[in-house]
Amino acid sequence: MVQDVIRLLPDSLANQIAAGEVVQRPASVVKELLENAVDAQSSRIELVVKNSGKTLIQVTDNGIGMTETDARMCFERHATSKITSVEDLFAIRTKGFRGEAMASIAAVAQVELKTKIEADDLGTRLQIEGSKVIAQEPIQTPKGTTIAVKNLFFNVPARRNFLKSDSVELRHIYDEFHRVALAHPKIEFVLYQNDIEVYQLKKGKLAQRIVGIFGKNYKERLIPCSEEVSDIQVKGYISKPEFAKKTRGEQFFFVNNRFIKHSYLNHAVITAYEGLLQENTFPLYILFIQIDPKGIDVNVHPTKTEVKFEDERTAYAVIHAAIKQALGTHHLYPTLDFDYDVNFVTGQSPKLRQSENDKNVRNYNKMSDLELSNLDNWEKLYEESIPNLADDYPEHSDEISDINTESAILTFESAANQVEENLPVSSTEKELTTFQLHYQYIISRVKSGILLIRQQAAHQRILYERFITQLQNQKGTSQQLLFPQRVAFNTIDLTILSDLEAELKALGFVYEIEGKNVSLKGIPADLLSENTQLLEGLIEQYKTHKSELRISKHENIAIGMAKQGAIRAGTALNQTEMQLIINQLFACQNPNYSPEGERTFAILDEEKLMSLFL
Repeated sequence: MVQDVIRLLPDSLANQIAAGEVVQRPASVVKELLENAVDAQSSRIELVVKNSGKTLIQVTDNGIGMTETDARMCFERHATSKITSVEDLFAIRTKGFRGEAMASIAAVAQVELKTKIEADDLGTRLQIEGSKVIAQEPIQTPKGTTIAVKNLFFNVPARRNFLKSDSVELRHIYDEFHRVALAHPKIEFVLYQNDIEVYQLKKGKLAQRIVGIFGKNYKERLIPCSEEVSDIQVKGYISKPEFAKKTRGEQFFFVNNRFIKHSYLNHAVITAYEGLLQENTFPLYILFIQIDPKGIDVNVHPTKTEVKFEDERTAYAVIHAAIKQALGTHHLYPTLDFDYDVNFVTGQSPKLRQSENDKNVRNYNKMSDLELSNLDNWEKLYEESIPNLADDYPEHSDEISDINTESAILTFESAANQVEENLPVSSTEKELTTFQLHYQYIISRVKSGILLIRQQAAHQRILYERFITQLQNQKGTSQQLLFPQRVAFNTIDLTILSDLEAELKALGFVYEIEGKNVSLKGIPADLLSENTQLLEGLIEQYKTHKSELRISKHENIAIGMAKQGAIRAGTALNQTEMQLIINQLFACQNPNYSPEGERTFAILDEEKLMSLFL
């Protein structure tokens, strides 16, 4: 006889399976509890975290609270106060509406709930472990709700083993806290980590909330942004182009005050900045989209961060227009000079171009078509053969003018005056065998032909191998700053600094963390100058590489240090410096490539040189 094999899952097991969708890490619990506190009409919300949420996550609000029955019902699956009919699904303005969060959290943690409504004299205390109610009793407690989630995944050790390090989990918690706090600037938020106050965000305007989260230096970085068309309104802040970062971290979309991720709308932002951003940099934006709830579907993903728009193109156009207008209003778009003729300015300095502009326009009108064609051809020849370096590097204009004057005089020596190859080479000729081109390349004569070195990539390789060795041996030297520098960091970057403290001090950094500031007292001695912005740049590089590359912590730090500390294109080098780079490059284990895989040098042998003329 064949037995039936399909049966209903026990509630405890079904809740654990559902928890796998909703509760992925401590930050997931933080998100759900904070959103419930916001929905409870709170004016103050306090978050307490211990051991990055693994030991304790506690949220206390002064909202409307719950009755005894509601306190018990909130832990049942699909129990919610937010929707009562199918129509409500298409008019959602609250955060939590699925009725899964509390049941899922209670399935994988030890939960204690204290709550009271204003009309009652006593509140309710409820204790649950692994979906089982352990205790329920009346209690004296203030109006509002306090939920403490202890020992997350205590009954699912396999899930707990998949959690990342404390610093990584803490950064995810901060991310969720930032999203909810930014969406509701009129609510006061407080965050404690291991009994240390990390944030105390007073209620106020959005700009004040942004500065409170990311730091006072963001005051000068922000531009207000606003646009309204038909049923869609966009408002918020974007960053000035020069403050774009290497990472995408500080980018926020909110639809009806709900944080979302949307690559299509992100494209609208990036294209609006077209021509204003450096390569591989990303602007900050905090944009709020207000739209009729009937025009979106928020019930797409368990985390509720994905939203479908009924009319995505209109949303795209409004966001794009809002940012274009904001950038234009603040004069951040390049303006066109209609008195400036670009056809007759090749090879001249800007001042000379302006002074001769009127004359060029008058002469242009007298020229025949053939003369214009010849003029274009001659100018192309000059563009390709004799670039004007003074325009690119004005700080070296005096040196360049001397070079251009000398190179304009061509001399051809008699064969009688040429030195035999077996005769000794003078010291002057030795110096001329190595020189700099465009302040970017080092060119040197070698036996097989000509050696071309890209100075920035080569120096990155040299520094990378040096820093890797120092990290392995824990033997970096430091140069003390004449005056300690105070550098402001946001909370996430401070967490990274704490996580990398041993490695950074091994390289030669000397610093102390003082609240949200860092007092920088020393930097690695291998750097060319006292670059006090090195630490900020290093953290940005570290975050970029961590999200894009699968490399070890030591490699990540060494690459970031090499990129921040290397000489830049446009830096003039003397003979000693050029020769030092050549010698150090070919002493490296892998001199061929920079740490990120770019070629550091090339050799033009006699055969290659000859092929250029055949």
